[in-house]
Parts: sequence; structure tokens; C-alpha cells
Amino acid sequence: MELSLIQKDILITLITLYHQQSHSIKGEEIADIILRNPGTVRNQMQSLKAIGLVDGVPGPKGGYIPTQLAYKELNLSVSEGDYDVPISRNGEKIKGAHVQEIDFTTLCHPDICHAVIKLVGSVKIFDIGDKITIGPTPVNKLLIRGEVFGKDESTQSLLIATSEMISLPKQPIKAYMSTPLKTLSVTQTIRDAVSLFSLYRIHGAPVLDGNRLAGIVTMSDVAKALDRGLSLDDTLPSIMTKDVIQAPSDIKLFDVIGRFKEREIGRLVVTENGKPVGILTQSDIIRVFPSV
Repeated sequence: MELSLIQKDILITLITLYHQQSHSIKGEEIADIILRNPGTVRNQMQSLKAIGLVDGVPGPKGGYIPTQLAYKELNLSVSEGDYDVPISRNGEKIKGAHVQEIDFTTLCHPDICHAVIKLVGSVKIFDIGDKITIGPTPVNKLLIRGEVFGKDESTQSLLIATSEMISLPKQPIKAYMSTPLKTLSVTQTIRDAVSLFSLYRIHGAPVLDGNRLAGIVTMSDVAKALDRGLSLDDTLPSIMTKDVIQAPSDIKLFDVIGRFKEREIGRLVVTENGKPVGILTQSDIIRVFPSV
């Protein structure tokens, strides 16, 4: 059957949202994404329903769901086991779209690298000149950054000029952490912390209560304590941060990078079976890939 561009737009957006949310989708949600009037979307939905591409779900929480025929009509194979490759604009993940295919059209050119990005979702939400980030991809953990210079609504594809491609490290954080771990105890003083930092040229260390992780102290904590008038002989529990960000040693590096930005931290403690075994800092990450 021959679908119009708006019908394809609506159907692809419906499939994308349904795949992401696993429940029926309201026409208003689709209208917001493809920048169409909700009434227009509802009218088109009736046509799509009549030809067997869409089913309606009644009730206050109802909406629309795609049929198997819809996937077949659009030559899409989207299953629950598929990995959604995200696409972001200005660091914000785009709702209602993810990447299905990346085709490098000028990979061997000495000066430029263009790519065609086929989406599951609508290209209408993108503008020429948008700076976008694609990925990470599931196998190679590839991140692609670039600028949109064209789009094809008939195939729901973006044309981008790539500016950067990064393959995120797939090894666990124990391969990058600083070890052996230098620690302090809850009975030690600020003076002891300063001595440890100076001796090993580090900027922070976990504080242990026996074998239990009790907190972390950094040079910044020491400076703030002295500014408040505390003595070098005060014990570390008076200045340490008790809410310590931890991560198991077998977690992949790309899975913890976001925690540094989200929590505004400079380091996290690496653990094995609940016991601290190392420390991972922003400097450790920068040494791996300085452009991230």
C-alpha cells in the first residue's frame, strides 16, 4: 500500500514511542513530536486504523498501538531485545527518535566525513545546523558528533557532517583505577591527611572505620576546614564527606562517566565485595579519552 509522507511520519513516531514506553500512545504525543495539529493526527489515525496498521486502545489511559502489519509496511524490525541507539541535541536526548542505521558515505575522503543516519522516528524535529551526538552504539560503544546539513523525510534520514568519532573504552574500571589504594582512618587527624596527600601527591583519600568505608577527605575539605578555624589536630570525621560515591570494580568505564557530571565529583571509590580497592578520578578518565 502507498502511504503519504504524513502517514509514514505518524506511523514511525508511533512505533518509536511504543517501543520506548511499552504502552499505548496518545495522538497528542505524536503531534507534539512531528509538529502537527492533534486533530490532523487523529484523522490520519482513523485512516491508518482502517487499513490495519494501527489499533485503538479505549479508556482514559488509551491511545494507539502499531500492528505487526505496520512494521512490515515500513520494513522495520523493532523487537524488545533491540538496543536503542540514542540521538541527542545540545546534550539532551531526543524523545521519540533513535538511530537504526549509520552509513558513512565519504569514509575514504581525505578531508570530509559525511554520514547518513536512518532514524526510527521523525526527522521533522531536527533543523539544518543542529549539533548532534549519536550513541553509544551497542557493540563498539561508538559516539559520533556532527552537524545536520540535510534531511530526507521520505526515508527518515539525516545527513550529517561528522566532527568527531570516539570509541568508548569497554574495559572495567579496575583497569583504569589508581591502586594500591591510599587510605586514612577515622581516628586520624587533618594533619595526617595533609601528610598523606603531600607524600603521595594525591588530592583525596577514603576514610575507613576498620574495614568499612566511612567517608572521603579531599584537599578541598581540608582547605574549607582550616578556613572555618578548625585545628590540624581535629579528627577526620569532622570534615569528611560521608556520602561516598562507589562503583564495583567490574563495571565498565563508560557506565560511570556520567556519574562524575551528575554528582559533580572529582573521584569515586572502587570496591570489590564491598571493600575499597582503588580510586577512579577525573584525571584517570581524561588520560583515557581527553575529548569526552
